[in-house]
Amino acid sequence: MIFNPEYESMDPAARRTLQFARLKNLVEKLYSDVAFYRKKMEAAGVTPRDIQRLEDIELLPFTTKDDLRETFPYGLLASPKSMIEEIHMSSGTTGIPVVDAYTHKDIEIWGESMARTLAGAGCTRDDTVQNCYGYGLFTGGPGAHYGARVLGANVLPMSSGNTARQLQVMQAFGSTCLTCTPSYALYMAEEAVEAGIDLRALPISKGCFGAEPWSENMRKEIESRFGMKAYDIYGLTEIIGPGVAFECETQNGLHVNEDLFFPEIIDPVTGKQVSAGEKGELVFTTLTKEGTPLIRYRTRDITYFMTAPCPCGRTTVRMHRLFGRTDDMLIIRGVNVFPSQIEQALFEIEGTEPQYLIVVDRGASHLDELELQVEVKQEFLSDETKGMEALRKKIEGVMKSKLQIAVRVKLVEPKTIERSIGKAKRVIDKRSI
Repeated sequence: MIFNPEYESMDPAARRTLQFARLKNLVEKLYSDVAFYRKKMEAAGVTPRDIQRLEDIELLPFTTKDDLRETFPYGLLASPKSMIEEIHMSSGTTGIPVVDAYTHKDIEIWGESMARTLAGAGCTRDDTVQNCYGYGLFTGGPGAHYGARVLGANVLPMSSGNTARQLQVMQAFGSTCLTCTPSYALYMAEEAVEAGIDLRALPISKGCFGAEPWSENMRKEIESRFGMKAYDIYGLTEIIGPGVAFECETQNGLHVNEDLFFPEIIDPVTGKQVSAGEKGELVFTTLTKEGTPLIRYRTRDITYFMTAPCPCGRTTVRMHRLFGRTDDMLIIRGVNVFPSQIEQALFEIEGTEPQYLIVVDRGASHLDELELQVEVKQEFLSDETKGMEALRKKIEGVMKSKLQIAVRVKLVEPKTIERSIGKAKRVIDKRSI
């Protein structure tokens, strides 16, 4: 189902005309009303008059997370505070939080973008959406909630946590769509087994999962345990929250809501746009945002654009599911390693649970060492040391082949690794402690 064919299936040439008009208005607005951006543009030697075509966006300076932290809380506000109806922020666990301020129009656009997202997963007004993203300053819960309301679906505003109750509600109300992080979906599936609940017998048939990178094999695991189709969605607090991009029924790349968010892929080192189909860092400009609009925001997420026509009928560009983040990338003895690479390989090995922890440290030789803690399925636990040792060596061999570095594997019992009701913590890097 295409929620808004006028924009989602728009003629690409007409869309580019719309994007340029919105970009031009945005640049003029920020140059005039936001001192931070006026100084940025002046330092880059560019004024609104220099933006004569869409390609001129490359003349504009980037915005980074550090910029958002330095201007906390209202330094990027582009509308009077009297127009701001809602404030959301990142967790701030790694520093000063980033702020996203929303006008009434911004919230309407947010609901529209998330309605498109839910519709891409096949949701209609006849669905019951069990929303298990966290509510509050985090954007996940409110974003999915607004989208379900705009779509006209029935929404259960559960928030995250209290998994036993989540499962009870899922059964009682016949939830048909689940929204949460993929790691929490797997945790719910584990708890359902403990409670004797057959998720595959319930009406739930689709789920929209995001807020953390996850692999294709993790998707297959979720789909198998729930008997549903699991869709990848993408968003970030700095841009608007969830709803920036989403998968359709083909599950082959995420459609970017290009009329609202202008995407680029750049070389993370040079800052130059890469060639079509080349992997790089994702950059967004918020074309319609009023509260805290951003120009060329560097997301640190790694992906590439898929430009081939999509059978679903949408004409928007698609981005490949994320490979990871430049700030999540581990450099182990000169080799670049993304946690998602480890996850993808791990899910292919029979006998392991989809729970793991990566611990990086420096050994006695002062060289980087990577330990991978992996949960073993209950039925594979054995008193036979030979069998467990064979599994451990198999995992080490697969990781060596995939990553080109040595990995020390530690097998642990089921439910040993701490679970998360939000974003999963997969890496402990002791080198920086």
